[in-house]
Amino acid sequence: MSTFVATMKTIKDIYKIGIGPSSSHTMGPHKAAKMFNERHPEAKSFDVTLYGSLAATGKGHMTDWAIINALNAPARILWCPDIFLPFHPNGMLFKSIDKDGRITEEWTVFSIGGGELAEEGKRNSSAEVYPMHKMTDILNWCEHSGRSYWEYVYEYENQKEVEDYLMEVWQVMKAAVERGLQQEGVLPGPLHLSRKAAMYHVKAKGFTHTLQSRGLVYSYALAVAEENASGGEIVTAPTCGSCGVMPAVLYHLSKSYEFSDQRIVRALATAGLVGDIVRTNASISGAEVGCQGEVGVACAMAAAAANQLFGGSPAQIEYAAEMALEHHLGMTCDPVCGLVQIPCIERNAYAAARALDANIYSTFTDGHHRVSFDKVVETMKETGKDIPSLYKETSQGGLARDFEQM
Repeated sequence: MSTFVATMKTIKDIYKIGIGPSSSHTMGPHKAAKMFNERHPEAKSFDVTLYGSLAATGKGHMTDWAIINALNAPARILWCPDIFLPFHPNGMLFKSIDKDGRITEEWTVFSIGGGELAEEGKRNSSAEVYPMHKMTDILNWCEHSGRSYWEYVYEYENQKEVEDYLMEVWQVMKAAVERGLQQEGVLPGPLHLSRKAAMYHVKAKGFTHTLQSRGLVYSYALAVAEENASGGEIVTAPTCGSCGVMPAVLYHLSKSYEFSDQRIVRALATAGLVGDIVRTNASISGAEVGCQGEVGVACAMAAAAANQLFGGSPAQIEYAAEMALEHHLGMTCDPVCGLVQIPCIERNAYAAARALDANIYSTFTDGHHRVSFDKVVETMKETGKDIPSLYKETSQGGLARDFEQM
């Protein structure tokens, strides 16, 4: 388990607009390769060694493609799935080689989830934005000030900048839903998995009331998750692998209850704060803590957003997020063939529905409960530490065990 301690940075780091299928395996390595390439315009070639989880499922996640396309010289990719560097499971070693065949620099860097990079022994250079890192402290701030979580975000971020960015995030999320609902056919990769979003959407229209509502939520989540799996443009929320949960919930509520874009943006601010708290105090990396850190956190974010939209108090919002994350504790990350398809796509749909359930459950309460969100985050971190590496994005355990890797 990493000893890296992040600062509580801008919530914009939770929502990254980019190309799927994986924030830790595609976005992160692409970013690292681009940075290394810019440092070495003179290089005639590169060697890149991928360790641990990156090597185990990198081909399925198109890690090699992402790296090679960011470099301006030929690159040799070396795969070391059995070597886990102590700092983090997603390790990379870049080497630049000059015209005489000499290595001019070696750089070890880690893709720690959500498209973020870290180096062992170095603090992230991004500035700390928020003075409080725990949900309990922020909840107390809300209750004493009479304000809500989104107002806490606006208190410490540049309001105009964060509002503008979250509006862009919302537009990309909506576009991914609508684009995915129009697509049919088979997703890329050896599983030959058929897209289901369009079919679910059509079938849902044939039902009434609760069944229709639930079916539409499924279709929206499937639409975005399938777009991610095929390399489409999506928003990490908090990762690529869990990118369908938030758009599904918010798109459904905006359509069904005609919530304004301004209210959706405020809900995104609250959800981003929830994700930022987890990223700061635990992890959102499937390679580090399993799928509880991806789909589980996405569910918590969506539950908090939904509860706010329906007028929940700060305590009820915290309870909805706590419940959503608590009931994903221990979820493994076991992608079949290393692809963000099975079981990832279905998990997005189920988590979107579960987020709405957590919202409803919390609404029936006064928000007071025994187990705090902070306690669940701490437990998630410890649980992730205890989960064997076979069940954390290696494609060697769980559901993936009986399938050949690519």
